[in-house]
Amino acid sequence: MRSCSDNVLLRNVEITSSVVIREKNMLEFLKHVFGAQNQFASGGLLLMIIGGLSVYLRAIPERIWEWFVEQTTLMVTVKDDDAAFMWVKEWFLEQKFLLRIRRVDLDTAIRNERIALIPAPGMHWFWYGGRPFLAYFSRTENTRERTGRRLESLTFRTVGRKRAFLKHFVDDVVACHLKRIGVQSRLFTYNDGWDLVESYAPRLLDSVILQPGEKEHMVQDIEKFRISRRRYESLGIPYHRGYLFHGPPGTGKTSLVSALAGHFGLSIYLINLGDFNDRTLMNAVNQTSPNSVLLFEDIDCMKGSKARTSFNESTNDPTCVGEDKETVAERNGVTLSGLLNALDGFYAPTNILFMMTTNRIETLDEALLRPGRIDYKLYLGKATDRQRIELYRRFFPRASEAEARAFVENSTSAETMAEFQGMLLAMEGQTNLCLEATVAE
Repeated sequence: MRSCSDNVLLRNVEITSSVVIREKNMLEFLKHVFGAQNQFASGGLLLMIIGGLSVYLRAIPERIWEWFVEQTTLMVTVKDDDAAFMWVKEWFLEQKFLLRIRRVDLDTAIRNERIALIPAPGMHWFWYGGRPFLAYFSRTENTRERTGRRLESLTFRTVGRKRAFLKHFVDDVVACHLKRIGVQSRLFTYNDGWDLVESYAPRLLDSVILQPGEKEHMVQDIEKFRISRRRYESLGIPYHRGYLFHGPPGTGKTSLVSALAGHFGLSIYLINLGDFNDRTLMNAVNQTSPNSVLLFEDIDCMKGSKARTSFNESTNDPTCVGEDKETVAERNGVTLSGLLNALDGFYAPTNILFMMTTNRIETLDEALLRPGRIDYKLYLGKATDRQRIELYRRFFPRASEAEARAFVENSTSAETMAEFQGMLLAMEGQTNLCLEATVAE
């Protein structure tokens, strides 16, 4: 009778024998495939190995070259959703090498240029600061869904490893932009990014007529704020200031904002809250430039201004006080909390003047009106006789005080400054027609 150890030994021998037989059969199969009996298969496999090896070896110099270029060059890219993209186009117009470029694009969006020729999409090279520069202008064929614009970008590459030279190049582009615009007020509207309104012209401060002392007090308040940055920082107070202009339509609220911005050379970023929700509002506010005005027009028309109430009287729409914020924001646009976070939350911008206009201050939430969000309120009511007399004499400088007063007393139908100004424009047009007719006779 066999022992247990003998059975194990016999089992191992059988397994080993089967493995040896399989290996022998495999070797015989390979000999049959690659042997002299099948020269076509063996030759094809050899060619395949040689071809793959050659492709791999051919890619090695290319990879070495790419690594070498990455290590010895500097590169900067600017996309069309950044304000600097237009600055680079302006910089191109100041460079002499632009005259020798044969492939150009026609661009009419550059400020103060009726027709501008800039490099067309593709590769261009030029010398700057004694170094060769390669500029690649990329433009996609697919357009953005909402704006219909094609995505564009500019990439600059030059030799060197020190970023100081690249910073000097960027500073030159910025200096060129500042030289072109000077100290002036510009208007931006938001459409998936801030777009410059080319046709905008700021109002002159003298053309805005307020009650005696109101305009001067406003100018002094802004001047005081602009020189108090260190004071704000030392006290730990966010460096921004809020202004609210309220009153009936046509009383000059927006005109006052334009005039103040033009007086101080501040750009205006115009926001209509009906076009935003909390997320897009925060994105837009974070993209504004320092030392500018963020204007919220007709803030009483904000869809989410009643987010805290349980009943909307204008639409008879009951609103749950405990409703999810995201649901309210999606349906009502900007919520009150979203607006407050944009004004003085963690992500609120600094060195900004927040200016708001409204026809109905009584509809605004008290949380919005508190100091730190609204620091200065100015009521612009119906035009007084003094305002109308002053406006009349601006239109007709040769008129006497008595003539102006007599006209104002007979023009009681014009209650606001906008209505009175329209009346004067119509009268001025009739006067010009009469003069032209007299000259023709």
